[in-house]
Amino acid sequence: MGKKIAVTGADGFIGSHLTEALVRAGHEVRAMTLYNSFNSDGWLDNCAPDVAGQFETISGDVRDLSTCMQAIQGCDMVFHLAALIAIPYSYAAPRSYVETNVIGTLNVLEAARANGSRMLHTSTSEVYGTAQSVPIHESHPLEAQSPYAASKVGADQMALSFHRSFDMDLFVCRPFNTYGPRQSARAVIPTIISQAIANNGHIQLGALTPTRDFNFVKDTVAGMIACIERAPAGSTINLGSDYEISIGELATEICKLVGVEPNVQLDPARVRPSGSEVERLWADNSRARELLNWTPGYGGVEGLRRGLSETIEWFTNPENLKLYKTGRYNV
Repeated sequence: MGKKIAVTGADGFIGSHLTEALVRAGHEVRAMTLYNSFNSDGWLDNCAPDVAGQFETISGDVRDLSTCMQAIQGCDMVFHLAALIAIPYSYAAPRSYVETNVIGTLNVLEAARANGSRMLHTSTSEVYGTAQSVPIHESHPLEAQSPYAASKVGADQMALSFHRSFDMDLFVCRPFNTYGPRQSARAVIPTIISQAIANNGHIQLGALTPTRDFNFVKDTVAGMIACIERAPAGSTINLGSDYEISIGELATEICKLVGVEPNVQLDPARVRPSGSEVERLWADNSRARELLNWTPGYGGVEGLRRGLSETIEWFTNPENLKLYKTGRYNV
């Protein structure tokens, strides 16, 4: 039977894909989107035709407790995805990350607790910092290297404290670097793809040596849904492909798929402060495999190529590409 489910951050990249998947699975979805004067629901304005009009939207801000209470009231489950996520902007505006990611999470927790809802709290692999051992297990130490990562560590611990203090039915889902159609150009894969297409292979990037474990958005969404169905309360679960690739190698791979010769140049504006750069992320996904019966459909190098091809196909559509300012670096 379908459940009544609230999704915070439903207007964003992962949130919009998750909302579509939940509607298709027969759930009654209430999508919480960020209030703005443009009357925009973000990517939900461009959702798939079979999903359009099949979910409820509430416009607000997770920093406001009353809106969170309204959005979650009567819902069996809560997927909490709303967050500020751009790492470079967290250097410029760290307080806003605390207010949205920590205080906002507290408000969602209060609302979910009051309503008796089961809750998925979305974390990030950035909380681990540069890998001290690989692949990174959930028991790996937390080492925040940016204000963004610190705010997510705080949010994670706030969520887990509600489980320990109030026996709240929640868990922490920790996706590694998710990519796919609709992702912000502030992320590295859309940055590379959009520049490769628009600039014939001429690409400006930050550091090329750090490695990442990229998880296609379909796998992340499937993992999140498996989590809310099967994850034990109080647990933390990685979602990753168990495959790492350097940013430089990634740029070369994307250019091959686009069909252009790579010409990658270092842009100092895109380089993180030396102590803040996370040099290596590689997920141990064994817990997700064992507890959730979840396996990434886009794992390994071949899976990455398939996911990149699907993402490139979406960006190649001129109607999609025009939404991105390829000639401008936005933090």
